[in-house]
Formats: sequence, C-alpha cells, structure tokens
Amino acid sequence: MSSLAKQKQEKQMNGYLLSFGVCAAAAFFIFLPFLVVDKGLFQYCGDFNSQQIPFYTYMNGFVKNSAGQWSWETDLGTSAVNSYSFYLYGSPFFWLTTLLPQAWVPFSMVPMFMLKFGVAGLGAYTYLKRYSAGRNYAVIGACLYALSGFTVYNTFFNHFVDCIALFPFLLWALDSYVYDGVRGVFPLAVAVNLLNNYFFFAGQIVFLFLYFFIKLLTGEYRITPGRFGRLAFESLLGVALGCLFLWPAVLCLKDNPRTVDLSSGFGFLLYGRVQQYFAILASLFLPPDPTYLPNIFTDAVVKHTSMTAFLPVVSCAGVWAYMKARRKSAFTKIMWACLIMALVPVLNSAFYALNSSYYARWYYMPILIMCAATMQALQDEEIDLMEGLRPVAVVTLLFAVFALVPKQEDGVWSLGVVKEQSQFWLTYLTAALGLLIFYGVIRWCRGHEKFTRVLLAGILGFSVFYSVAHIALGKFPQWEGDANYRSECYVAARNNDLPDDHFYRIDSYDCYDNIGLWMEKPCIQFFNSVVTPSIMDFYPRVGVKRDVSSKPDQKLYALRGLLSVEYVVVPQDKMSEFTEKWGAYGYVYDHEDASLVYFRNENYVPMGFTYDKYILLEAPLPETEEGVDAADALTEAGAAQDALRAGEPAPVTLMGLAEDSRSNMLMRAVALTGEQITKYGYLMEEATTADTANLTYEAYVQDAAARRATASTSFSADGTGFTAEITLEKDNLVFFSVPYDEGFTATVNGVEAEIERVDGGLSAVLCPAGENTIVFSYETPGLKLSTGVTLGAILVWLGYCGFIVFVEKKKKQEKH
Repeated sequence: MSSLAKQKQEKQMNGYLLSFGVCAAAAFFIFLPFLVVDKGLFQYCGDFNSQQIPFYTYMNGFVKNSAGQWSWETDLGTSAVNSYSFYLYGSPFFWLTTLLPQAWVPFSMVPMFMLKFGVAGLGAYTYLKRYSAGRNYAVIGACLYALSGFTVYNTFFNHFVDCIALFPFLLWALDSYVYDGVRGVFPLAVAVNLLNNYFFFAGQIVFLFLYFFIKLLTGEYRITPGRFGRLAFESLLGVALGCLFLWPAVLCLKDNPRTVDLSSGFGFLLYGRVQQYFAILASLFLPPDPTYLPNIFTDAVVKHTSMTAFLPVVSCAGVWAYMKARRKSAFTKIMWACLIMALVPVLNSAFYALNSSYYARWYYMPILIMCAATMQALQDEEIDLMEGLRPVAVVTLLFAVFALVPKQEDGVWSLGVVKEQSQFWLTYLTAALGLLIFYGVIRWCRGHEKFTRVLLAGILGFSVFYSVAHIALGKFPQWEGDANYRSECYVAARNNDLPDDHFYRIDSYDCYDNIGLWMEKPCIQFFNSVVTPSIMDFYPRVGVKRDVSSKPDQKLYALRGLLSVEYVVVPQDKMSEFTEKWGAYGYVYDHEDASLVYFRNENYVPMGFTYDKYILLEAPLPETEEGVDAADALTEAGAAQDALRAGEPAPVTLMGLAEDSRSNMLMRAVALTGEQITKYGYLMEEATTADTANLTYEAYVQDAAARRATASTSFSADGTGFTAEITLEKDNLVFFSVPYDEGFTATVNGVEAEIERVDGGLSAVLCPAGENTIVFSYETPGLKLSTGVTLGAILVWLGYCGFIVFVEKKKKQEKH
C-alpha cells in the first residue's frame, strides 16, 4: 500500500471516531445545563419521567433478580418480555446499563444519550462515506442526522433514539452487499434492528423495499438473479436471527385494539383536517415544538407523533438544491416517494402495520436520505446551493403569517392563530438564524478549504442552541409539577418500608406515574402501552378507560378490594385532600415518610378467594354465527339456569348494570359466560335482580368480609407465576385477580387444571373440597419457539460465514 493511500485510509478511519466524538460531545453540551439544574438526575417531562427512567431502573433489577418472565409490577401483571421488548428488552443500550448498580441507572440517562447520539453519528458516517467526496462532508452529514430535529424531539421517548442510532447500519449493510458483495453482514444488521424494536422494524422493512427497488429502477443498484436470491436468503436469515421477541409480540398484540384499523373510505386517502398537511410540510422548515406543546397547527394530530424532519442550519435548502439539480437520482425519487407517503394516510400508516393512530415516527429514515442529498449538494460545486436556500427562505418567511394574521374571538381582535406567540417567535427566529448562518457560510466560505470546518462548527453550535431551547420549552412548564419527582420517586418510593411478608397491590393518589415500579410493588395505577390484552378487555367492563395507561378512578372503591389493594400511597401535600374525599371508604392512616403518606385499605381481600354466587357476564348477541337467535343461544349455554323459559324474565347480567356499580357486583358474584355457567353454575347460586339492587359502600364492606373469609391462607408470587394454598368446604372456583394469559398453566394438588377467563379478563380455577395447593406457572407464549428459531439461525449464520471464508480462502489460493 502506498504512503498516500495509507494516509487517506487513516483519515477515513479517523472519520468514524470524529463523527462519534463530535455527536457525543454535542449531546453532552445539550444536556449539561439540565444536569446542573437537576443536580445530576436529568428530568425532562411526560413520558421521559413517567416511563423511560422508571422502566430502565425497574428492568435493571428485574433481569438481575427475577428467575422468570412474569412481571407482577407491570399493571395487574404482564409478561416482561412482551411489555418491555417494545421499550428496551432488545436494546443493546439497555443491556449496557445492566452493568451498573440499579441505584445508578437514573443518573445514567444522559451518558446513554451521549452514547446514542455518538452511535447515530457513527452509523450515519458509515453509511454516508460511500457517497461523500471526503471525510469532512461525511462527518457533516452524520452530524445533521444525529442532531436532527427528529433526534432531539425524541429524547422525550428515549427508546426511539435507539432506533435512530442503529438504522444507518442497516442501509450501510444493504449497500455493502449490493455494491461490494459483502456477505454475512446484512443478516446481523437486520437482526440488531429487529431485536431493538419490532414495531419500528415493521417500518424499516417498508423503507428498505422502497430504497432497494428505487435504486434498482434508477440503475444505481445492479444485481443478478443469483445475488438477489442470496440477498433474500440473508434477509430471512436476519429476521430469524432477530425474531427472539417478534413472535411473542405478535401473539400478544394480535388482540390489541390499537394495532390495526382496516376502516376504508376517505380516511384511507385524505386526512380529516387540512391543518395536517400544513403541519407535515412545516416540519421540514421549522424546529419542532415540544411533543406535548404544538403551537401552530393545534387542530392537527401533532402531539406525541414525532412529526419533524428539521435539519439544523441547512434546513431543507440542501435537499431542495440537490433535488432540482439531480432530478433522476435515486435519492431524489426516494425523497419524493416518502413525501407522498407522508401525505396519504394509508401509505403513512403502512410504516406501522396500518396502525389506527397517526404517527410520523418513521421520518428518521428519509432524514438519513435528506442528509445524504444535502451532503452531496454541499460537496458538488456544480450544484448552486442558493437555488435551494432562496425558496426555503421564502417558505420559512411565509410561516410568519400564522403569528400575524388577525382573528376575532369572543368579540376581541388579536394577532396570530398560534397558541403561544413567544414560543412561536423563538422557534421561528431560530429557524431564521440557521438559514442566516448557512447563507453566510455559503457566501464567504464555499470554495475555500475552511468551508467544511466552518459549516461543521456552525451546525454543532446551532444544534446545541436549538436543542437546549427545545428541551427547555418542554421541561420548564412542568418545573413546578416535577419539583418533587426526585424526592418522591428516587428517594421515598425506592426506599419505602411497606411490608414484604405477603402479596398485595398498592394504589396511588395524585402521585407521579409508575410509582409502583420505583417501589417494586404492583400498583393499579400504571402507564405502559403494552400489557396483557385481557387487561384491556377487563378494565373497560368496570368503567376504567384503558388505552396507554390504567388509571382507575378513586370512586371505584370496590375495585380496590377485588384487586387486592392493601395500601394507598399519597404525597404529603395531598394527604388532607385524600382524607377528606376518600377517607370514609375504608382507608386509614398507616405511616408516612418525608415525602409520602401510606393509607391502609381496611377492605383489603387477599389474593385467591371464592364466591357463593355468579352472574352472567353479558347477554349473547341477538344472532350467533350459526344463525341461532338470542333466546336459543342462552338456553343452549345454560345461562341463568333456564331463565329464558317462556314468560320468565331475561337473566341479570354484569354488563347490564351501571359502570360504577359493576366492581361492587364483582365483590358479590363472579361473572361467567353462558358456557361457564353450564359447567360451573351448580357450584353457586345465580345472582338475582335483588342482588343488584343494594350495591352501596356498606354492602361492599360486608361483601369484602365474606370474600376475605374464603381467601387463600398463603399466596407467594415470583417471576415464574404463583403458588396459593386454600381450604374449601366444597368444590368451587377459586378466583385470582391475575390477567388471563395463555402463557399460564395451572395445577391443583399436582394435577393439571383448566384456567377459566372470568370477569371478562381475570382468572379462576376449579378446586375440590379440602386443602388445595394451586400453582400457576408462566412462560411467555411463543418465546420457546422463537428462541429455538434464533438459536438455529445462529448456527446457520455461523455455517454461512464459515462457508464464505472457505470460498474466499480457496479463491485466494487459486490466484496464487
């Protein structure tokens, strides 16, 4: 190798370190002011405080201490694999934090951001250097990607940044296969991205197809049928390598109401409000608003959607100039295709398996292409950057109209349709500042050796400025509300002195979200999108909305007894309010610490108890699939003990009661389906109309005492399930407020028993008279199969790589 070539290679190698270093350093300076303000424990707002910090902290302890896969602290109980594989279970960044003591994890969030930003820059550089004229241009492109508005915006979600960081390696591996014939690397890139986040990977598949076939059609990719077949093989091998959490997730989410919406009509083709289109286009020109504080297009679906494609300093000026000069390039066609997909609802949702909710969380993929196009526009002096800067400046200028247009509201005239003028002008002038910097660099530095260095310095400085402004806008409106976060969560909750000698759940009143994770106690107030599907079935039946969180209202006091809630956690400043409103419902003061007060529920019922009455869950539909009418269906099911004989009233049903009283009823009678009544109705009496008439608090106290008298004598739970002991006077169903999950198997006295889904989503098992030992064992459905596939794929991949090495070695020997 010549000295000149060696020096060039060393410079290219330095580019990897430079990209990683400057992006990590930028992240450090972005978060430094907040580390100082928060004294080392960075607190942002919303999901970051409510989910990201407690999830990382809790799971650090779970993977170290739990012998199983069931997390009792996740809502009413959920597979840890299914619940957290979306957030962190497959993330290499999370597993790095498991090297730390659990108490250090909250303080590691900013160092992990530095690492993620650095890896994003490293990955982007690795991908972009193929298309760059030199190291510095690729470093600039890498910084634009790592410090884009999308990355900064999604610090709010944290685990999204993992996807941003790892995605460029996927495109690099694909390019390496097609352009260089590198084999065996693409399956690894596929596996890493799939393991990291299966939901984002669904969008990555769509984008990869788009990227590959556009490059193929433009002639930039040339591939023989044989090589295409090997690429298909490597793709499938990569999916097999990374499917460890995929199949369990599919089985868990297939009944989730948020996953798919196949409604048709205009909703497929057009957004319901014209503001949505303006919001999408504005995301290219203006820095993003904080995720929960949209400011201009407030009637559009913008909150929490990650709708931003802003590039620091350059905005989309480089993209515009490139697309105008290179109309037939693959990058241009990819960007046009992505813009069209963003503007058509059904195409946009294709990146999320036709998810029923609007999201723009796939924008990081076209952003990488935007960075590549900008990089090429910068390095090609034949491309006039002013051809892009002028129209972008004009469009940006026009957005000022939204703050200046007059409007009349309640008879009063004012200027602007923006929600907050100060927030708008800060965002707007920040965008203008970036364009001025870009203009100055183009005007005075382009064509000079210092051009790339000056532009890189401008991008880094501007990125720190706009990112600090963005985070501050989101953080400081919640400053007062989050003032006690550290003292209540990290100090008091984590060091609580609640008893550990028996199983119970807790409730919280006006506490920070997911305080139960900090305490490592099951809490019925819980914020997590991915939980056992039966929870989403059960809660709405008792009047609790269950979408992304479970937040049973305090007025549903009977639900606390049903779910074995023994303690309620209340902040010190809310003690009087709680006592005044709910103290009369069986909550008595137990103890307190510096930040929290603990009330004990006198109507607590231990896990595992029996009933002497049942109620039909709900009336069957008027017509079954076989065309049988409702009366015949009920009779065939044995519902309500032949209550549908001619002239007799229809059976009493749980769903026929008022929502607020259903949990009271469930403390008196177990809710069964018609089929279950046929099987188990002889064990109990049927609830009558009279039984539904007296659902008061006083009656609840008596019902709770009756259930408590039949409760199990012991109940021990861990990550593998639970073991309960109970003595019965006669055969009966034993009820457990454990979400019904197909991963559970049960034995009663060592004999396999069928688990019944009762109350619309909870569990029960038939036990004989006498002493009984009940064991529920849990294994995440599909995990054993997916583990086998992954292990098999590892062997295939090793064999494949070995074959590649053997063939290459043989070719070298033949040459010599």
